[in-house]
Amino acid sequence: MKTTLDLAGLTWRRSSYCDGGDDNCVEVAEGFRSSVPVRDSKDPDGPVLRFPAVAWSSFIATVKGDAWTGGRSLRR
Repeated sequence: MKTTLDLAGLTWRRSSYCDGGDDNCVEVAEGFRSSVPVRDSKDPDGPVLRFPAVAWSSFIATVKGDAWTGGRSLRR
């Protein structure tokens, strides 16, 4: 079943790793209980991916930790 999400009036927030002048960023919209809309800042009128909120939280926790790097931090 395909559902439509009304994106009008959403406030989009860029990744904290975005350097301000670069349009190559991930943006998320908050305010939904069960899902997190995600889009590419280069194409704000393009497709939006929706992730279950629990999956998005897990993704963020993994990225903030070192699970993908075998314990070696990639942060500078």
